Amino acid sequence: MEPLKEMFNLPFYQHFAAIFTDADRNFNTDAFLKDVTENLDKLELNGRLRNTSVTLKKYLSANFNTAIDTLYSAAPKLRRGYTALVLPDFVARYGKEHFDLSIQALKDFTSLGSSEFAIREFLKTDFDKTLKIMQHWAEDKNEHVRRLASEGSRPRLPWSFKMERIIKDPSLTTDILEKLKADEVPYVRKSVANHLNDISKDNPGYMLQLVKTWDGTNAHTRWIIKHASRTLIKKGDQDSLSVFNFEKDVQLHIDNFNISSHHVQLGEGLQIGFAVKSLKDTSQKLVIDYAVHYVKASGEKSKKVFKLKELTLLPGQITQISKRQLFKDMTTRKHYAGTHAIDIIINGKVFGSIEFDLIV
Repeated sequence: MEPLKEMFNLPFYQHFAAIFTDADRNFNTDAFLKDVTENLDKLELNGRLRNTSVTLKKYLSANFNTAIDTLYSAAPKLRRGYTALVLPDFVARYGKEHFDLSIQALKDFTSLGSSEFAIREFLKTDFDKTLKIMQHWAEDKNEHVRRLASEGSRPRLPWSFKMERIIKDPSLTTDILEKLKADEVPYVRKSVANHLNDISKDNPGYMLQLVKTWDGTNAHTRWIIKHASRTLIKKGDQDSLSVFNFEKDVQLHIDNFNISSHHVQLGEGLQIGFAVKSLKDTSQKLVIDYAVHYVKASGEKSKKVFKLKELTLLPGQITQISKRQLFKDMTTRKHYAGTHAIDIIINGKVFGSIEFDLIV
């Protein structure tokens, strides 16, 4: 699989430069291409993104208003997706002294990729003014803009800095979440759920208190609440379990917990199997997960919890569970040799653990 950083390669830059040449007759295509690709091999994905916007600045007008006009002219012809984040990154880096113009540009450019990282730069420098605008965005007709209101203000947005002010006071974004709690678009709802899940990591009581006031009979809202509660449920948080009527007093036994091999080669899969037997005379609503304790480069362990299934176990019932886990390097995870472990987790409690060696 080609590394994600190769989204920014020579063919991309040739296409990119041609678009900006059409948008600005003074754009020096050859010089830009030479400059932007000079140290490309040394840069990873986000480094290439930032290098593109920094290099672009050298070849656009020094007048920010004129440069923004060029971005608007180029925008419709650019490829949608992650590489289009060059536009909001440019605005965030060079447009802070032009607040109104820049905020409007971020709103307009977010449909091409996302302005979620860029808007945080404005929250950092002018929190109250920016958040007020984002509260209005939560009511926008455009689903990408509505999502930006939620995603851009997440307390712990991956690949970005933490929003310490929101971590300390999660009520600051409640107005946005309230407006989006039953959004028709899954893309928006997922952001709201992730925002709430962020809150649950620092302020679980506040998050649960908020969602308990929401109409759980609405299918969209209920999905958000369920997805938002995943971290708390995996931890066995009693309040979050009660929201979905998961059994608090779990009484069961794990039988025949086994794995297909105790020596796994990188690139291979590991088959996991076990049986769950009820020891209770009433039904038990269960959420069954498993955790892999990965070996890190330092030799320490890092636990990652994966969802398996949800079910209602009847009195005395036995159900068989199986899952294949693949151990393969990805852009989001590199594997290291050593003794790993797999836990079976039911309603937040560990009911079994097996170790195995990963060979790299």
